[in-house]
Amino acid sequence: MGILYGMVARGQVVLAEFSATQTNASTVARQILEKMSQGKNDSNSSFSHDRYIFHVKRTDGLTVLCMADDASGRRIPFAFLEEIHQKFVKTYGRAIQSASGYAMNEEFSRVMSQQMEHFSTDPNADRLNRLKGEMSQVRSVMIDNIEKVLERGDRLELLVEKTSTMQGNSLRFKKQSRRYKNAMWWSNCKITVTLILLLSLIIAYIMFAFVF
Repeated sequence: MGILYGMVARGQVVLAEFSATQTNASTVARQILEKMSQGKNDSNSSFSHDRYIFHVKRTDGLTVLCMADDASGRRIPFAFLEEIHQKFVKTYGRAIQSASGYAMNEEFSRVMSQQMEHFSTDPNADRLNRLKGEMSQVRSVMIDNIEKVLERGDRLELLVEKTSTMQGNSLRFKKQSRRYKNAMWWSNCKITVTLILLLSLIIAYIMFAFVF
C-alpha cells in the first residue's frame, strides 16, 4: 500500500493535497495542523491513527505531511516528504508566502501522485535515500579530514617558523660567542705582555741598583 495521502500547507492554509484512496486522511491531517500550529521550530514528527501513520516535516515555514501504512516504516515516508518539500519550494518560491488556500493544488497534486507511486512501488526509492545518507556521511568525513589536514598545515608552518627562529638565534649566539672568545683572548694577551714588561723593568732596576 505504501504512501496513500500527501499535503503541503503554510501554517493551517492547505496549498495542495492528494489522496490515492478514499479515507478520512484529509480531516485527520487538518487536526494535526491545528495541533501543531503553536510550534514554530523545524521538526519531524509521526502520529499513529488506526492502521496508518501520519508523518510530518516542518521546514522553512512549510508543513509537508503524508499518511502511510505501518509497514512503510519512517525512512521512505520522510524521504518522500523531503522530495516533496524541495520540489514545492523550487517550483513556487516566494509565491508560497502569499498564496491562498489550494492555490497550487491543480498542478502540484499531480506531482504528489507521481512521487507517491514512486516511493510506494519503486524498490530503488529506499536504496536512493540510503545512498544519499551514505554520501552525506562520506562528505562529512572528507570535510573533517580536510580540516585536520589544514590544521596540521598550520601547525607545520608554525613549527617551521619556530625552527627557523631557533636556527637564527643559534647562529647569532655562535657569532657572539666567537667575538667574546676573541675579545677575551686579546685581553689576556695584553695583560700577559703588560706583566712581562713590568717584571722585566723591575729586574732591570734591581740589577742596575746593585751594579751602581
